Amino acid sequence: MQRSLSYKNPLTIYLYGVLFLIYTALSGIYLFLPPLLTVLYFYFSKALKEEQTATLLLTALCLLLFESENNYVLFSTIIYFSILHKYIVPKIVQNFSCVACINLIIVVLVYVGFFVFSLFLSNIFLFPLPSINYYVIYYIVIEFLILSIL
Repeated sequence: MQRSLSYKNPLTIYLYGVLFLIYTALSGIYLFLPPLLTVLYFYFSKALKEEQTATLLLTALCLLLFESENNYVLFSTIIYFSILHKYIVPKIVQNFSCVACINLIIVVLVYVGFFVFSLFLSNIFLFPLPSINYYVIYYIVIEFLILSIL
């Protein structure tokens, strides 16, 4: 008797989640490890497009872990990624045909745009202003190379 499963590989999602948990702990200690924020955006976007609830929940959990480790506002990355996915990225894809150019623009938007979004939230809610350092340029380059491989 055959079993019909629509989603045949649920353990890989949770394995990625556990590996991201370990990686996040290490990236908090070693600054040369990028936080993989753009990779999380691409998984978030892919889960929204394909309507995969388990992947979306795990990605949201990883984003909440990223926020708590870096002292960002709760759910700010999820809100920013939703705005980016719904309104900004479709216009970029519509105007550019180069895949590498689109990936580079998205990587820059994830890091610099999220900083601007955090700055906007801190001004609205009177939180301390977030700071940006030169590691962000390194993170942008490394994550662009990672996305080129994926």
